[in-house]
Amino acid sequence: MARLSLSSRLALLFAACTAVVSLTAGVLFNRASEAHFIELDQQSLDSKLQTFRSVLKGVASQADLSARQATLQSELSHQPDLALRLSGSDGVIWFDSLPTLPATLPTPHGLHTLHSTETDFRTYSALLEPEAVNSPQLTLLLDVTHHQHFLQRMQHLIWLTVGFSALATALLGAWAARSGLRPLRQMSEIAASVSASSLTTRLPQTEMPAELAELTHAFNAMFERLDDAFQRLSAFSADIAHELRTPLSNLLTHTQVTLTRPRSTEDYREALLGNLEELQWMAQMINDMLYLAKAEHGLLNPTRETLQLEDEADAVLEFFAPLAEDAQVRLSREGNATLAGDRNMLRRAISNLLDNALRFTPAGGQVAMRISRSDQGVQLSIENNGATIPAPALPHVFDRFFRADPARSEGSSEHAGLGLAITQSIIRAHGGQIRCESADGWTRFVIELPA
Repeated sequence: MARLSLSSRLALLFAACTAVVSLTAGVLFNRASEAHFIELDQQSLDSKLQTFRSVLKGVASQADLSARQATLQSELSHQPDLALRLSGSDGVIWFDSLPTLPATLPTPHGLHTLHSTETDFRTYSALLEPEAVNSPQLTLLLDVTHHQHFLQRMQHLIWLTVGFSALATALLGAWAARSGLRPLRQMSEIAASVSASSLTTRLPQTEMPAELAELTHAFNAMFERLDDAFQRLSAFSADIAHELRTPLSNLLTHTQVTLTRPRSTEDYREALLGNLEELQWMAQMINDMLYLAKAEHGLLNPTRETLQLEDEADAVLEFFAPLAEDAQVRLSREGNATLAGDRNMLRRAISNLLDNALRFTPAGGQVAMRISRSDQGVQLSIENNGATIPAPALPHVFDRFFRADPARSEGSSEHAGLGLAITQSIIRAHGGQIRCESADGWTRFVIELPA
């Protein structure tokens, strides 16, 4: 069977609740009415009992009753809904005001209800003379058929009320539930309409009820993340195509030129070496992109070993010392700290930052590395003097293929703009953060790592 919709469930729940409440109220009212009638009958029979005790006072035998029978019949004639039975102490019936009375009546004293074929009676039995030892027993029978008919009609009315109220509540509940769930349907329609070309769609949060405000906010946040991821993916694809276009064009052109005429072995060797350089750069860029893809999917799992950060930094500085000397740039390092991390990954991050700093530091400039401890852990900063990065470009320096200098955006076979993105992935894999600051001719990259 198909599952019931939420509107149907709510409608059935409303109907069930209404039916239970209506039925409970009807039963309570019915019982209260019945108790009220019994109380009225008790009062009426109490007063009649006193009257008949006065009429039959002193009657101790059937002979005594014959002398009072005329008075008794006269009194009964004024009570058309009342019948009377007088029995001796031995149970023998002396007198029945109605010949159709049942042969057996409730024997215990007090008020009882008797259901016969066509008539319902309220019977009230008591001794004619309570003080006498062998007093005759007087039984009054009050016709309560009209009371019972009223209670039966009341019960029918209760069931009809329960049925109609449940049906009406179900219909109204279905309408109310459908109206109340309209924002959910709207959310479903908008979510169903979202595609790669319409990721900018947002749910109208101000029009949603308070109960759905948080869900709406979550949906809009999800759409924003999807839009951002799709934009990044589209930009990444375009950047890859852009970056690969130049080396592929170089390879094709170089190969076509080489093949235009027969050449010496040395010429072919030089051509292959040129192609090899381009292929190596392309292979490195592809490896870097795969590395970033692993980082984005949380597949970078750095090892944790205790490292002296100053030793790792000095090893990288030693590697870059010849390049710095050729570029007439002074390298320096100060401070020390201990942390747990992956040696190779941290060295790669520091190398990327130093390489970036050396490329943009003018001759005679300097690159300074500072290591210190902070409340959050360990801080490492690399700063260099040179051109200031424009403020609008600072949030994007860690984006893939980003270059702050547009003049360097074409055909660099040395730097594809992935170094800083890889560095950020490494630092995040270690649970740290990296930021860039640039002002007054100095650019500084700050790394914060947990100790």
